[in-house]
Amino acid sequence: MTSEKIVSSEPDPKSEGKTRTNSTFNRVFRYSLLRLVSMMITVTIGVYLTILIANMGGYVDTIMRNEIRDNTTQAILANPNYRSLSTEAKANLIKTKIATEERRLGLDQPFAVRSMRYLKNALTLNLGRAINMKSDQGSKEVRLILLERLPATLLLTGSSSLLLFFASVYIALSLSRKYGSFWDKIMIAFSPTSAAPPWFYGIFLILIFAAIFRILPFGGLVDSPSPDNPLDYGLSVLKHLILPASAVIISSIFISIYNWRTFFLIYSSEDYVEMAKAKGLSERDVERRYILRPTLPTIITNFALLLITLWTGFIITETVFLWPGLGRTLFSAIGFFDTPVIVGSTIIYAYLLAITVFLLDFVYALVDPRVKVGSGGGGSK
Repeated sequence: MTSEKIVSSEPDPKSEGKTRTNSTFNRVFRYSLLRLVSMMITVTIGVYLTILIANMGGYVDTIMRNEIRDNTTQAILANPNYRSLSTEAKANLIKTKIATEERRLGLDQPFAVRSMRYLKNALTLNLGRAINMKSDQGSKEVRLILLERLPATLLLTGSSSLLLFFASVYIALSLSRKYGSFWDKIMIAFSPTSAAPPWFYGIFLILIFAAIFRILPFGGLVDSPSPDNPLDYGLSVLKHLILPASAVIISSIFISIYNWRTFFLIYSSEDYVEMAKAKGLSERDVERRYILRPTLPTIITNFALLLITLWTGFIITETVFLWPGLGRTLFSAIGFFDTPVIVGSTIIYAYLLAITVFLLDFVYALVDPRVKVGSGGGGSK
């Protein structure tokens, strides 16, 4: 009798698990690489457009050349060492000095060539030196100028935006339980007030509390001269923070509550929520498991994008309140045509936005089991 070797046709679980793991890793790797490349292209295009806009089609170059010509001419004519020179010699000296200064600033090259150099420096975070602006320490390094203004912006935008976000979500969730109540109607009625920007409310707050009642300062970060005692210094900063932070919160609180309240109402009317209530689950459990959990990706997205906006600050609001933050710095840079400061602020924001958008896809996969990174033809589903 011939013995035959029997081969099992059942699949090996370990082999299947390894294959599945490799497939998942390859899918995530391909997706991540594709997203990084696409975001880098987007950032590059955005920064280059910022460079073109900041130069205003060559208008800034014209301004710089005129300033160099005027300053050089006045400096040589006012210098007593050159008074003995003939008119022709002075003209040649002025021409040489102007050419040297233009060469130092790169103005002797076409803007297309210089824009590529600006783009390379921006993408490598070599922010360079400002043209007209200086830090409080006298440095023209763009990096130092931005870092010096960052704490004030984080204080204003962080305190007001974070308070606005968490208060809006909490109040909206509370109102979604009481649809059609008195307070719900009040919030709906006041939501159009958010059409006005923060600086608009800031002007009225300054007029009322600083000019009329004189109980709060007009603007600035701290009293002048600043207190030496750390406690008094902190209280002075807090006093100066009240009006700008209130302007930011008042301008957005009602529309933010209205948006979140509508969002929660949509999810609370789903069939699975009604089924959960029919099963006898408490209201808190229904909210936590069937309303808040499905909306978590949206809440995380809004919170992440809010954190990014902390970098830019509130440009006009900071200017109205003389708040020494990044927003006011960017406003001054636009007025001074200081391209390096404008590009430096933009590239940092662009990188923060790209990194946040990239990481959010993975966060979605962690908080929502329905999401798989890289599935469905390269998207998160």
